[in-house]
Amino acid sequence: MTHTYSIGIDIGGTNTDMGLVREDGTIIARSSISTNVYTELAPYVHDIMTCIGKLMHENSVEQIEGIGIGAPNGNFYTGCVDNAPNLTIKGVLNFEEEIHKYMQVPVVLSNDANAAAFGEMVYGGAKGLDNFIMFTLGTGVGSGIVLDGKLVHGSTGGAGELGHNILIPNGRQCSCGRKGCLETYTSARGIVQTYCELKGIPVSDAVNSKMIGDLANQGDPVALKTWEIVGDQLGLAMANSVTFSAPQAIFLMGGPTKVGEPLLKPLRRAFEKYLLNIYAGSCEIRMSELKANEVAILGAAALIKMKS
Repeated sequence: MTHTYSIGIDIGGTNTDMGLVREDGTIIARSSISTNVYTELAPYVHDIMTCIGKLMHENSVEQIEGIGIGAPNGNFYTGCVDNAPNLTIKGVLNFEEEIHKYMQVPVVLSNDANAAAFGEMVYGGAKGLDNFIMFTLGTGVGSGIVLDGKLVHGSTGGAGELGHNILIPNGRQCSCGRKGCLETYTSARGIVQTYCELKGIPVSDAVNSKMIGDLANQGDPVALKTWEIVGDQLGLAMANSVTFSAPQAIFLMGGPTKVGEPLLKPLRRAFEKYLLNIYAGSCEIRMSELKANEVAILGAAALIKMKS
C-alpha cells in the first residue's frame, strides 16, 4: 500500500513541535525546537524546514501533501501569524511565504484551537459529524467551530473565540483587556483563582488545577465546590453556543478536563438547565478522542485536508 504524508507544526511560545503524519493519523516521527530563542522569522523557518527535511529523509518520504500549522493568532486567509503576544518574534509573520522559499507544497495555517477542532473531525471522535464545537481548556480557553462540514473562520480569519465571550460583566480582568471573559473563570488559571477565593488564600504557584482535581477526586469539599462552580459556568457557555450553531456535539479537551466527573457532572447538569428547549436532546457533550500529546500535531496536519 502506498501511503501519503503531511507535516503538522504546532507553534507554542516555548517550543515548536512538528511531526510527519500518515493519512490514517499515525505520527511516524516527531521533532522539536525552542521557539523563544528566535527574534526573526527567517532563521526560525530555516530551522523548522531543516527538521522537516530530516524527518522525511530518515523515514524515506520523498513527497508530502502539505504543511499544516497551528499557531496563536494564526490567520487562515493570509498564512500569517498576526502579532502573537506570546511569541518572541514580533509583528505579522508570513509563514506561508517563508516556507515556500524551501518547499513548494500547500501551506495551511490557522489558530491552534481551530486546528484541534479540525483534527478531531479528520482523525478523532468527530468523524462523520458536520456540526460540532471544540472547547480547549488550558492556560486559556480556546474553541473551534465546524458548521456544515467547514471550519468557521469568519471575515477576519479569527472567528470562534468563545473563550472571550463575556460571562460576567465587569468580572475578572482578562489578558485580552476586557473583564469577565469565560477564560478568566474556566481556564486552568481561572480554576485556581476560584479555588483560592473559596479557601481565602492568595493565588500562588503552589496551587494548580491538577492539584485541585486530585483533591476533588479525594473528596475535598472546597475542591469539589470549585469544580461545581466551573462546571456551571462552562455549562452555561456551552448552552449559549448551541443557540447560534445547533451542533451535534460539543467536544472537550485539555488538562483541566482530566479531572473527570467532578467537572463533567455539574457541567452536564448546567448544560441541560440552561439549554434552550428547542435543542433538548440534539447535542451531546463528549471528550476528545485524540491523545493529549498528539492533538496539536494531528490538528495542524489535518488542516491540509482543506486544500485536498
